[in-house]
Amino acid sequence: MRVETDLKLGFKDVLIRPKRSTLKSRSQVMLERTYTFLHSKKEWTGVPIIAANMDTVGTFEAAKVLADFGLLTALHKHYTLEEWSAFMAQADDDLINHIMVSTGTSDHDFSKLKAILSEHPKLDFICIDVANGYAEAFVDFVKEVRNAFSDKTIVAGNVVTGEMVEELLLAGADVVKVGIGPGSVCTTRVKTGVGYPQLSAVIECADAAHGLGGRIISDGGCVCPGDVAKAFGGGADFVMLGGMLAGHDESGGESIERNGLHYKLFYGMSSGTAMDQYAGGVAEYRSSEGKTVEVPYRGPIAETVKDVLGGVRSACTYVGAGALKELTKRTTFIRVAEQENTTFS
Repeated sequence: MRVETDLKLGFKDVLIRPKRSTLKSRSQVMLERTYTFLHSKKEWTGVPIIAANMDTVGTFEAAKVLADFGLLTALHKHYTLEEWSAFMAQADDDLINHIMVSTGTSDHDFSKLKAILSEHPKLDFICIDVANGYAEAFVDFVKEVRNAFSDKTIVAGNVVTGEMVEELLLAGADVVKVGIGPGSVCTTRVKTGVGYPQLSAVIECADAAHGLGGRIISDGGCVCPGDVAKAFGGGADFVMLGGMLAGHDESGGESIERNGLHYKLFYGMSSGTAMDQYAGGVAEYRSSEGKTVEVPYRGPIAETVKDVLGGVRSACTYVGAGALKELTKRTTFIRVAEQENTTFS
Protein backbone atom coordinates (compact mmCIF):
# COMPACT_ATOMS: atom_id res chain seq x y z
CA MET A 1 0.00 0.00 0.00
CA ARG A 2 1.13 3.54 -0.70
CA VAL A 3 -0.43 6.99 -0.66
CA GLU A 4 0.02 9.55 -3.44
CA THR A 5 -0.08 13.00 -1.89
CA ASP A 6 0.06 15.26 -4.95
CA LEU A 7 -3.10 17.25 -5.58
CA LYS A 8 -5.82 15.88 -7.87
CA LEU A 9 -8.60 18.17 -9.11
CA GLY A 10 -12.16 17.93 -10.39
CA PHE A 11 -14.00 20.52 -12.47
CA LYS A 12 -15.52 22.11 -9.35
CA ASP A 13 -12.06 22.86 -7.95
CA VAL A 14 -10.96 25.34 -10.63
CA LEU A 15 -11.92 28.24 -12.86
CA ILE A 16 -10.26 29.38 -16.08
CA ARG A 17 -8.24 32.58 -15.72
CA PRO A 18 -9.29 35.22 -18.29
CA LYS A 19 -6.68 36.68 -20.64
CA ARG A 20 -6.45 39.60 -23.04
CA SER A 21 -8.33 38.91 -26.28
CA THR A 22 -8.63 40.48 -29.73
CA LEU A 23 -11.91 38.67 -30.50
CA LYS A 24 -14.88 40.97 -31.02
CA SER A 25 -17.67 38.39 -30.85
CA ARG A 26 -18.38 34.82 -29.78
CA SER A 27 -19.52 34.21 -33.35
CA GLN A 28 -15.88 34.40 -34.47
CA VAL A 29 -14.94 31.25 -32.54
CA MET A 30 -14.50 28.08 -34.63
CA LEU A 31 -15.59 25.01 -32.65
CA GLU A 32 -14.92 22.43 -35.36
CA ARG A 33 -11.82 20.28 -35.04
CA THR A 34 -10.17 18.07 -37.63
CA TYR A 35 -8.42 14.93 -36.43
CA THR A 36 -6.53 12.19 -38.26
CA PHE A 37 -6.60 9.06 -36.11
CA LEU A 38 -3.58 7.03 -35.09
CA HIS A 39 -4.41 3.58 -36.49
CA SER A 40 -7.38 3.98 -38.83
CA LYS A 41 -5.71 6.98 -40.54
CA LYS A 42 -9.22 8.31 -41.11
CA GLU A 43 -9.79 12.08 -41.00
CA TRP A 44 -12.82 13.45 -39.14
CA THR A 45 -14.11 17.01 -38.91
CA GLY A 46 -16.82 18.17 -36.53
CA VAL A 47 -17.60 19.60 -33.11
CA PRO A 48 -15.94 17.13 -30.71
CA ILE A 49 -18.78 16.65 -28.24
CA ILE A 50 -20.33 13.18 -27.95
CA ALA A 51 -23.67 11.98 -26.58
CA ALA A 52 -22.94 9.07 -24.23
CA ASN A 53 -23.72 5.49 -25.18
CA MET A 54 -26.51 5.17 -22.63
CA ASP A 55 -29.95 4.04 -23.75
CA THR A 56 -31.43 7.22 -22.24
CA VAL A 57 -28.99 9.46 -24.16
CA GLY A 58 -27.35 7.76 -27.16
CA THR A 59 -30.50 7.30 -29.23
CA PHE A 60 -31.17 7.39 -32.97
CA GLU A 61 -33.45 10.39 -32.40
CA ALA A 62 -30.72 12.34 -30.59
CA ALA A 63 -28.15 11.43 -33.24
CA LYS A 64 -30.22 13.02 -36.00
CA VAL A 65 -30.36 16.36 -34.18
CA LEU A 66 -26.80 16.37 -32.87
CA ALA A 67 -25.35 15.61 -36.31
CA ASP A 68 -26.96 18.81 -37.59
CA PHE A 69 -24.73 20.68 -35.11
CA GLY A 70 -21.65 18.63 -36.05
CA LEU A 71 -21.73 16.60 -32.81
CA LEU A 72 -21.23 12.84 -32.44
CA THR A 73 -23.52 10.27 -30.84
CA ALA A 74 -22.28 6.99 -29.39
CA LEU A 75 -25.39 4.91 -30.00
CA HIS A 76 -26.20 2.51 -27.19
CA LYS A 77 -25.48 -1.16 -27.78
CA HIS A 78 -29.01 -2.47 -27.21
CA TYR A 79 -30.50 -1.60 -30.61
CA THR A 80 -31.34 -4.68 -32.66
CA LEU A 81 -30.01 -5.40 -36.14
CA GLU A 82 -33.47 -4.65 -37.50
CA GLU A 83 -33.55 -1.27 -35.76
CA TRP A 84 -30.11 -0.47 -37.15
CA SER A 85 -31.25 -1.34 -40.67
CA ALA A 86 -34.33 0.86 -40.40
CA PHE A 87 -32.22 3.78 -39.13
CA MET A 88 -29.47 3.38 -41.74
CA ALA A 89 -32.01 3.26 -44.57
CA GLN A 90 -32.82 6.90 -43.78
CA ALA A 91 -29.32 8.09 -42.84
CA ASP A 92 -27.24 10.28 -45.15
CA ASP A 93 -23.44 10.27 -45.20
CA ASP A 94 -23.18 13.26 -42.87
CA LEU A 95 -25.24 11.51 -40.19
CA ILE A 96 -23.29 8.27 -40.65
CA ASN A 97 -20.07 10.25 -40.13
CA HIS A 98 -21.35 11.44 -36.74
CA ILE A 99 -22.34 8.18 -35.05
CA MET A 100 -20.48 5.45 -33.19
CA VAL A 101 -21.40 1.77 -32.89
CA SER A 102 -21.09 0.75 -29.23
CA THR A 103 -20.14 -2.72 -28.06
CA GLY A 104 -19.26 -4.61 -24.93
CA THR A 105 -16.68 -7.39 -24.84
CA SER A 106 -18.78 -10.56 -24.71
CA ASP A 107 -18.87 -13.06 -27.58
CA HIS A 108 -22.46 -12.01 -28.25
CA ASP A 109 -21.43 -8.34 -28.39
CA PHE A 110 -18.60 -9.07 -30.82
CA SER A 111 -20.84 -11.15 -33.09
CA LYS A 112 -23.43 -8.38 -33.13
CA LEU A 113 -20.75 -5.75 -33.90
CA LYS A 114 -19.54 -7.83 -36.85
CA ALA A 115 -23.09 -8.20 -38.14
CA ILE A 116 -23.79 -4.46 -37.93
CA LEU A 117 -20.56 -3.47 -39.66
CA SER A 118 -20.91 -6.18 -42.28
CA GLU A 119 -24.37 -4.91 -43.20
CA HIS A 120 -23.42 -1.22 -42.92
CA PRO A 121 -19.75 -0.87 -43.96
CA LYS A 122 -19.91 2.95 -44.11
CA LEU A 123 -20.00 3.08 -40.31
CA ASP A 124 -16.53 4.08 -39.16
CA PHE A 125 -16.50 4.55 -35.37
CA ILE A 126 -16.49 1.63 -32.91
CA CYS A 127 -16.88 2.43 -29.22
CA ILE A 128 -15.73 -0.45 -26.98
CA ASP A 129 -17.16 0.39 -23.59
CA VAL A 130 -16.62 -1.28 -20.22
CA ALA A 131 -16.70 0.11 -16.69
CA ASN A 132 -13.20 -1.15 -15.90
CA GLY A 133 -10.68 -0.73 -18.70
CA TYR A 134 -7.81 -2.11 -16.60
CA ALA A 135 -8.51 -5.80 -17.21
CA GLU A 136 -6.02 -7.67 -19.40
CA ALA A 137 -8.98 -9.29 -21.15
CA PHE A 138 -10.16 -5.82 -22.21
CA VAL A 139 -6.79 -4.99 -23.78
CA ASP A 140 -6.88 -8.34 -25.60
CA PHE A 141 -10.37 -7.55 -26.90
CA VAL A 142 -9.20 -4.18 -28.24
CA LYS A 143 -6.44 -6.02 -30.13
CA GLU A 144 -8.99 -8.49 -31.49
CA VAL A 145 -11.27 -5.72 -32.73
CA ARG A 146 -8.32 -3.90 -34.31
CA ASN A 147 -7.30 -7.07 -36.13
CA ALA A 148 -10.86 -7.59 -37.36
CA PHE A 149 -11.42 -3.97 -38.42
CA SER A 150 -8.08 -2.45 -39.40
CA ASP A 151 -9.68 0.54 -41.12
CA LYS A 152 -12.15 1.52 -38.39
CA THR A 153 -11.65 4.23 -35.78
CA ILE A 154 -11.72 2.53 -32.38
CA VAL A 155 -12.67 4.20 -29.11
CA ALA A 156 -11.87 2.21 -25.95
CA GLY A 157 -12.37 2.81 -22.23
CA ASN A 158 -12.78 3.66 -19.49
CA VAL A 159 -9.47 4.37 -17.75
CA VAL A 160 -8.01 7.31 -15.78
CA THR A 161 -4.22 6.94 -15.81
CA GLY A 162 -1.57 7.66 -18.40
CA GLU A 163 0.04 4.23 -18.46
CA MET A 164 -3.27 2.55 -19.29
CA VAL A 165 -4.03 5.10 -21.99
CA GLU A 166 -0.71 4.22 -23.58
CA GLU A 167 -1.40 0.49 -23.34
CA LEU A 168 -4.79 0.82 -25.03
CA LEU A 169 -3.36 2.98 -27.82
CA LEU A 170 -0.60 0.46 -28.42
CA ALA A 171 -3.23 -2.30 -28.44
CA GLY A 172 -5.03 -0.63 -31.34
CA ALA A 173 -7.31 2.07 -29.94
CA ASP A 174 -7.35 5.43 -31.71
CA VAL A 175 -9.18 7.24 -28.91
CA VAL A 176 -9.28 6.39 -25.19
CA LYS A 177 -12.28 7.21 -23.02
CA VAL A 178 -11.25 8.73 -19.68
CA GLY A 179 -13.38 8.73 -16.53
CA ILE A 180 -14.14 6.39 -13.62
CA GLY A 181 -16.88 7.49 -11.28
CA PRO A 182 -17.59 11.14 -12.18
CA GLY A 183 -20.95 10.58 -13.93
CA SER A 184 -24.16 11.97 -12.43
CA VAL A 185 -25.77 8.51 -12.22
CA CYS A 186 -22.59 6.54 -11.48
CA THR A 187 -22.03 5.17 -7.97
CA THR A 188 -18.72 3.39 -8.58
CA ARG A 189 -16.81 5.65 -6.19
CA VAL A 190 -19.34 5.02 -3.41
CA LYS A 191 -19.66 1.28 -3.99
CA THR A 192 -15.98 0.51 -4.61
CA GLY A 193 -13.90 3.41 -3.31
CA VAL A 194 -12.23 3.57 -6.74
CA GLY A 195 -11.97 6.64 -8.95
CA TYR A 196 -9.94 9.68 -9.98
CA PRO A 197 -10.86 13.40 -10.02
CA GLN A 198 -11.85 14.08 -13.60
CA LEU A 199 -9.86 17.19 -14.48
CA SER A 200 -6.59 15.69 -13.28
CA ALA A 201 -7.42 12.47 -15.12
CA VAL A 202 -7.97 14.44 -18.33
CA ILE A 203 -4.76 16.45 -17.98
CA GLU A 204 -2.60 13.40 -17.27
CA CYS A 205 -4.24 11.11 -19.83
CA ALA A 206 -4.18 13.74 -22.58
CA ASP A 207 -0.45 14.18 -22.07
CA ALA A 208 0.11 10.43 -22.35
CA ALA A 209 -2.13 10.04 -25.41
CA HIS A 210 -0.75 12.98 -27.34
CA GLY A 211 2.78 11.71 -26.84
CA LEU A 212 1.83 8.64 -28.90
CA GLY A 213 -0.37 10.45 -31.43
CA GLY A 214 -3.62 9.25 -29.85
CA ARG A 215 -6.69 11.12 -28.62
CA ILE A 216 -8.83 11.07 -25.47
CA ILE A 217 -12.46 11.62 -24.56
CA SER A 218 -13.33 13.20 -21.21
CA ASP A 219 -16.30 11.06 -20.16
CA GLY A 220 -18.35 12.21 -17.19
CA GLY A 221 -18.41 14.95 -14.60
CA CYS A 222 -19.78 17.81 -16.69
CA VAL A 223 -22.83 19.42 -15.12
CA CYS A 224 -22.79 22.75 -16.97
CA PRO A 225 -21.28 24.28 -20.14
CA GLY A 226 -18.39 25.68 -18.10
CA ASP A 227 -17.29 22.14 -17.23
CA VAL A 228 -17.21 21.26 -20.93
CA ALA A 229 -14.91 24.24 -21.51
CA LYS A 230 -12.69 23.13 -18.61
CA ALA A 231 -12.43 19.61 -20.06
CA PHE A 232 -11.27 21.01 -23.39
CA GLY A 233 -8.97 23.44 -21.58
CA GLY A 234 -7.43 20.50 -19.75
CA GLY A 235 -6.49 18.82 -23.01
CA ALA A 236 -9.48 16.63 -23.88
CA ASP A 237 -9.88 16.07 -27.62
CA PHE A 238 -13.55 15.12 -27.19
CA VAL A 239 -16.04 15.57 -24.35
CA MET A 240 -18.78 12.98 -23.73
CA LEU A 241 -22.04 14.09 -22.09
CA GLY A 242 -24.68 11.97 -20.37
CA GLY A 243 -26.79 13.75 -17.77
CA MET A 244 -26.59 17.10 -19.56
CA LEU A 245 -28.34 15.52 -22.57
CA ALA A 246 -30.92 13.49 -20.60
CA GLY A 247 -34.56 14.44 -20.16
CA HIS A 248 -35.21 15.77 -23.67
CA ASP A 249 -37.72 14.87 -26.36
CA GLU A 250 -35.07 12.86 -28.20
CA SER A 251 -33.70 11.16 -25.07
CA GLY A 252 -34.65 7.64 -24.08
CA GLY A 253 -36.27 6.80 -20.76
CA GLU A 254 -39.85 6.51 -19.59
CA SER A 255 -41.89 9.73 -19.39
CA ILE A 256 -43.48 10.36 -16.00
CA GLU A 257 -46.06 12.91 -14.84
CA ARG A 258 -46.39 13.77 -11.16
CA ASN A 259 -48.35 16.66 -9.61
CA GLY A 260 -48.63 18.32 -13.00
CA LEU A 261 -44.86 18.18 -13.62
CA HIS A 262 -43.17 16.11 -16.32
CA TYR A 263 -40.03 13.99 -15.87
CA LYS A 264 -38.02 11.44 -17.83
CA LEU A 265 -36.24 8.45 -16.33
CA PHE A 266 -32.42 8.54 -16.48
CA TYR A 267 -30.18 5.77 -15.18
CA GLY A 268 -26.63 4.50 -15.31
CA MET A 269 -25.90 1.48 -17.48
CA SER A 270 -24.63 -0.39 -14.41
CA SER A 271 -27.77 0.45 -12.43
CA GLY A 272 -30.32 -2.07 -11.26
CA THR A 273 -32.80 -0.58 -13.75
CA ALA A 274 -30.48 -1.24 -16.73
CA MET A 275 -29.49 -4.71 -15.54
CA ASP A 276 -33.10 -5.68 -14.92
CA GLN A 277 -33.89 -4.62 -18.47
CA TYR A 278 -30.94 -6.20 -20.28
CA ALA A 279 -29.33 -8.82 -18.04
CA GLY A 280 -32.18 -10.34 -16.08
CA GLY A 281 -31.23 -8.45 -12.92
CA VAL A 282 -28.12 -7.74 -10.86
CA ALA A 283 -25.88 -10.81 -10.68
CA GLU A 284 -25.36 -12.31 -7.20
CA TYR A 285 -21.60 -11.71 -7.30
CA ARG A 286 -21.80 -7.93 -7.87
CA SER A 287 -23.62 -4.78 -6.82
CA SER A 288 -25.37 -2.11 -8.81
CA GLU A 289 -23.02 0.80 -9.57
CA GLY A 290 -25.57 3.23 -10.97
CA LYS A 291 -28.49 5.39 -9.88
CA THR A 292 -31.95 5.75 -11.36
CA VAL A 293 -33.27 9.31 -11.24
CA GLU A 294 -36.14 11.36 -12.63
CA VAL A 295 -34.88 14.29 -14.70
CA PRO A 296 -37.24 17.27 -15.16
CA TYR A 297 -38.46 17.32 -18.77
CA ARG A 298 -36.27 19.72 -20.79
CA GLY A 299 -37.95 19.92 -24.20
CA PRO A 300 -36.02 19.74 -27.50
CA ILE A 301 -32.38 18.70 -27.20
CA ALA A 302 -31.36 21.37 -29.73
CA GLU A 303 -31.85 24.13 -27.14
CA THR A 304 -29.46 22.46 -24.71
CA VAL A 305 -26.89 21.92 -27.47
CA LYS A 306 -27.03 25.63 -28.35
CA ASP A 307 -26.49 26.50 -24.68
CA VAL A 308 -23.45 24.21 -24.40
CA LEU A 309 -21.87 25.43 -27.63
CA GLY A 310 -22.54 29.04 -26.66
CA GLY A 311 -20.82 28.53 -23.32
CA VAL A 312 -17.73 26.98 -24.92
CA ARG A 313 -17.54 29.79 -27.50
CA SER A 314 -17.76 32.33 -24.70
CA ALA A 315 -14.99 30.58 -22.76
CA CYS A 316 -12.79 30.82 -25.84
CA THR A 317 -13.42 34.58 -26.12
CA TYR A 318 -12.45 35.08 -22.46
CA VAL A 319 -8.97 33.66 -23.11
CA GLY A 320 -8.48 34.89 -26.66
CA ALA A 321 -8.86 31.56 -28.42
CA GLY A 322 -10.22 32.09 -31.93
CA ALA A 323 -10.74 28.35 -32.35
CA LEU A 324 -11.39 25.45 -30.00
CA LYS A 325 -8.03 23.93 -30.93
CA GLU A 326 -6.32 26.95 -29.31
CA LEU A 327 -8.17 26.68 -25.99
CA THR A 328 -5.81 24.25 -24.25
CA LYS A 329 -2.66 26.30 -24.82
CA ARG A 330 -4.45 29.46 -23.70
CA THR A 331 -5.91 27.91 -20.53
CA THR A 332 -4.56 28.64 -17.06
CA PHE A 333 -6.56 27.06 -14.25
CA ILE A 334 -6.84 28.74 -10.86
CA ARG A 335 -7.90 26.83 -7.76
CA VAL A 336 -11.02 28.18 -6.09
CA ALA A 337 -13.12 27.57 -2.99
CA GLU A 338 -16.40 28.37 -4.73
CA GLN A 339 -17.74 28.29 -8.27
CA GLU A 340 -20.71 30.62 -8.15
CA ASN A 341 -22.88 32.79 -5.96
CA THR A 342 -25.72 30.46 -4.95
CA THR A 343 -27.90 32.99 -3.10
CA PHE A 344 -30.82 32.48 -5.47
CA SER A 345 -30.16 28.88 -6.55
